[in-house]
Amino acid sequence: MATGSRRWRRHALAVLLGLIPAGSAWSAASCAQGVLEELGWQVAAADIDAPKVHGGPVCERADLRQAQAAGDLRVQLPRQWSEAQRQQWLPTLFDAPATVCAYAFKLGAATRRAPSALQDNDGFRVSALQLGWIGFGAGGAQAKGWERFRSFGRGYQPAGANSAALQTFYDGRVRAECGVGRQVAQLATQRELYGDAAFDREFSADELSIGTFLTLHETDSILLGRHAGAFLADGKAKKTAQRGRQAFVGTPGFIEHVFERAYLDDINNQAENFVVVDVSDAAARALREHDGFAHYDQINRRIWSLAQRMPGPGPRRFERLLIERDPIWRREVPAEQQPLLKELDALLDDPFYQGFLIYVHPRGIRPIGYHIARLLDRNPRTPFAIELGLHNLHTTLYRRWIDARLRQCDSPPAAFLKDNTTTEQR
Repeated sequence: MATGSRRWRRHALAVLLGLIPAGSAWSAASCAQGVLEELGWQVAAADIDAPKVHGGPVCERADLRQAQAAGDLRVQLPRQWSEAQRQQWLPTLFDAPATVCAYAFKLGAATRRAPSALQDNDGFRVSALQLGWIGFGAGGAQAKGWERFRSFGRGYQPAGANSAALQTFYDGRVRAECGVGRQVAQLATQRELYGDAAFDREFSADELSIGTFLTLHETDSILLGRHAGAFLADGKAKKTAQRGRQAFVGTPGFIEHVFERAYLDDINNQAENFVVVDVSDAAARALREHDGFAHYDQINRRIWSLAQRMPGPGPRRFERLLIERDPIWRREVPAEQQPLLKELDALLDDPFYQGFLIYVHPRGIRPIGYHIARLLDRNPRTPFAIELGLHNLHTTLYRRWIDARLRQCDSPPAAFLKDNTTTEQR
């Protein structure tokens, strides 16, 4: 039987079962509208001559509910438009900045789920004793759903189902440094965004490669390889800061030493690779006011300079003083250093340091101020700077998700039947 005939019969059966309205046409327009409405757009017909679109500052909102309550994501189409006109026009909304920001709400929820699961796995750790870049432990990579394509643990890709391979990092025993932790968090976010079935279907094994960053450039990696597509390069976050808080969520980045390598005392803490998990409204406003990270690099330098004037014993001294604010440790700070401590407190109380939450393996999800203070202990002879990495979250990966959703609803009667028929009917 021809594909068209099968689709028509599924459609007819869905109508008989009452799963879709009679006369419904699963056109590109209705499919596009469905995806847009899934993202939060409210589409209405009106007695107007041309479409009226109000996207609104969606990326500045806390969530979709707040955006819709503020009147964002509303579009009116001329009532007299034909199906062909709707079909031609509606997909143009996928290019609207408000739509990309509405997608960022879904991406943000997926980002929060993925690092939360990774940080809850005590078996996903760092070890200086592992033999390769990534250590899969007993049984090796194949037993954990991965296959090696580069020596010394520098490159792996899923050996079977993509979701099963990522699950290893959710509940298995694996050792890797923070760069791999960032890659895994990024891929796990895509898993959470798509769901396991679609994640397994939409990505090839090579697209989900993990390993050294140099290795990824030689693969089809969706993060940094041949299939990554168009990147956003915004190292100091000037553009991202102007877009709003949701534009940061899910983006990769790193905290890196400013002075040359000779000034490092702890080579294993020379940088912190991160994924942004959440940004408070106050942190977003501070970033916009100061035009991104460059201002905070200067503050980091001031924090480091003050710490240089506060010598004292203890491997976690500044972590205890500035993050935990341990009253015993703070009482033991000499009187002449108390004004310095007070100034450090004030600097780290900035909304950016408190409300810009990042995931760093194996430290979990913490405010970025935690890492700035922690690095004063680990590498006290150099200040640190903050950068966003290259990413394609709002370009290639956004379009891939949209295209996947459009393909999924291209033949919805089958999906409806799968989701709604009873066990007896099956």
